[in-house]
Amino acid sequence: MKRGLTGTYESTSIGGETVSAFIPNPLPPAPPIQLDGPLHPLLERALLALGRLDSVSTLLPGTGLFLYSYVRKEAVLSSQIEGTQSSLSDLLLFEMEQVPGVPIVDVQEVSNYVAAMESGVSQLRAGFPFSARLIRDIHEKLLSRGRGSDKDPGQFRRSQNWIGGSRPGNAIFVPPPHTVVGQCVSDLEKFVHSENNKLPHVVQAGLLHVQFETIHPFLDGNGRIGRLLITLLLCSSGILREPLLYLSLYFKKHRAEYYELLEVVRKNGDWEKWLAFFLEGVADTAEGAVQTARRLVHLFESDRVRIQNSGRKSGSLLRVHEALKQRPLSTVSEAASRSGLSFPATGSSMESLVEMGLVRELTGKKRNRVFIYDEYLAALSEGTEPI
Repeated sequence: MKRGLTGTYESTSIGGETVSAFIPNPLPPAPPIQLDGPLHPLLERALLALGRLDSVSTLLPGTGLFLYSYVRKEAVLSSQIEGTQSSLSDLLLFEMEQVPGVPIVDVQEVSNYVAAMESGVSQLRAGFPFSARLIRDIHEKLLSRGRGSDKDPGQFRRSQNWIGGSRPGNAIFVPPPHTVVGQCVSDLEKFVHSENNKLPHVVQAGLLHVQFETIHPFLDGNGRIGRLLITLLLCSSGILREPLLYLSLYFKKHRAEYYELLEVVRKNGDWEKWLAFFLEGVADTAEGAVQTARRLVHLFESDRVRIQNSGRKSGSLLRVHEALKQRPLSTVSEAASRSGLSFPATGSSMESLVEMGLVRELTGKKRNRVFIYDEYLAALSEGTEPI
């Protein structure tokens, strides 16, 4: 449905240029979203996929080992959209205090994203409401160090920003003036908590994302925070018990359509067209995550059987294998700590796993070696190739 312009323009001066900044109308859209038409089957598919994703813990021996790596995959993808070149293995090496294959500033930015996500989920579980304060807190974590740390972490902007172009005058889009950012975010918070808001939570998440990206309340990090809020809102509403839904890969694959639809909403008010794209992304992403979990279950079981039938000291090998399931990149000392074996026993078991083709050594050194559970990391890394 084309509702027309979904906000108002206000003239503002930046650097001697007069530009038109866009102030979005508060949510929900008017007239209301039409969910009983073409969106209905998409909504049903998305909700079914989310339900299956939420039950993924029944597929895995421990949701934590999947969540650990999956959160990091999302951090890599979301940061890649903003221009970093880090891979999942770069991030895991960085966390082990090893040297990654890209500039430290890139992988540090990805590490910040992990910290922001974990902080947000932790606060929600502690009973902290989905709020402007929560958004500022996770933004502070996101820009706590490295690139962007000079862009007022945790503070809504106090100056005008713009998207695209070399200056405000030739920008693709100019968000609201900084003087109304606080009110815009407050309106967004009221929408989420309104008792009159009967929209399904996944639809609310889709509306929230566009509105946040339109407000663009920070000097830096808006895209990453906006993608993060989708998952946090679904966790806050109880749709997901664990933060397992991440749309960055979907947005990365469909970047041109994504940005085009943001403009369609602002200029034409066609929220349904955006929601069709969004709900399809939710369903595709959730289904993909479940498929990955099933692949990992099959991989772990297949490798466990191979180890048991190897005729070697299978007990020790299985314990090291369990350690590698928790951390697919590991040193001998870290694997020893996780497995409870001695350093020599862990080293010997790791060598056996290398001989079996399950594990590969990365460094080529005799000391401080790093081992990789290749097939596991490969399954997790699909789609994370730098843009």
